[in-house]
Amino acid sequence: MASHRKSRPSATRVAGIRTPALATAALTSVALLSQTANAAPSEDGKPSLEEVEKKVDALYRQAESATEKYNAAKEKTGKQRKQVDTLLDDVAERTDRLNKAREELGSFAAAQYRTGASAPDTATFLLADSPQDYFDQTQLMNRLTSRQKDAVDDYTTQQSATMVKRQAAAESLETLTETQDDLKTAKTTVQTKLASARELLSQLTAQEKARLAEIEQKQQAEAARKAAELAKQQAAAAKQEASSSSTSTSGGSSSSSSSDSSYGTKAAKAIAFARAQVGKPYVWGATGPGSYDCSGLSQAAWKAAGVSLPRTTYDQVNAGTTVSLADAQPGDLVFFYDDVSHVGIYIGNGMMIHAPKPGAYVREESIYYGGESIIHSVVRPA
Repeated sequence: MASHRKSRPSATRVAGIRTPALATAALTSVALLSQTANAAPSEDGKPSLEEVEKKVDALYRQAESATEKYNAAKEKTGKQRKQVDTLLDDVAERTDRLNKAREELGSFAAAQYRTGASAPDTATFLLADSPQDYFDQTQLMNRLTSRQKDAVDDYTTQQSATMVKRQAAAESLETLTETQDDLKTAKTTVQTKLASARELLSQLTAQEKARLAEIEQKQQAEAARKAAELAKQQAAAAKQEASSSSTSTSGGSSSSSSSDSSYGTKAAKAIAFARAQVGKPYVWGATGPGSYDCSGLSQAAWKAAGVSLPRTTYDQVNAGTTVSLADAQPGDLVFFYDDVSHVGIYIGNGMMIHAPKPGAYVREESIYYGGESIIHSVVRPA
């Protein structure tokens, strides 16, 4: 079977944003985990709390990455299915035309048989009841020959067109089957990773779960501190920019103000939509209205603002203008990890709204929820 897969290009890094050196998880950071007391395996051979956490972290990350692959395959499958349906409808129509051309051709053959299909000659003239009968027969045969030629040409054309459409349909079906295999593989991967994560977490004692919660609280506090720092930096930059704008020419200031206002209006609508979804569960592959995954939420939020975004994080990261983290504005999309497998909607002050991971709910959270190193880039979609 011919392969139609294309490798996905890697996203471009933003100047000023650090390239992740480690795929840090949303639940906790490696730095915090290294400080836990149970770093070494227990005497009974059970994995330590740190080991379990790292494995769960990795499984959630892998599940989220597989989710975006699932979303891409699902979207591609839908488009290809429509293409196949259109081609099959076209084949059916072409086949109908071909059958009609074949029937018309057959009717001429039957007419020739009934009228004595040989070409008029001297013998026909002599056997005719009258000269007028001979000329009437000649005129009929000439007409039949001309129309028959047209029928043959039409049949040949329809036959050729039908063969082309059938070949195109067969190739599209082959591609669709291949994409459906990708979809099935991605779905199985997500389900397997999540099941493994649940199994590991189920083995933790109540005390271990409590300690993990404490670690997460510490990380959230650190993330909030980093968000506050970014908010101060952005506020200072905005103040300086406002001061510079007041001394600029009125024409340039008006143009810039108009552009900012237009984006601000759309961004406000996107954020309002996202905020209304807070508390709804993360469900992989979901696009609303009752549940979302990360890219499903960002797509739905900006759709509410009248902006159409692609389905996956892989494509959303290229659907706008890349800006630095310091220049991030409310409404911008913040992407995470080397494989660009997570996204959140920036709401200002170092905070975002996102659908975090399986088992969690849409919430407002610091963009440093998993550490600064996992931030990949910031994109302004409109």
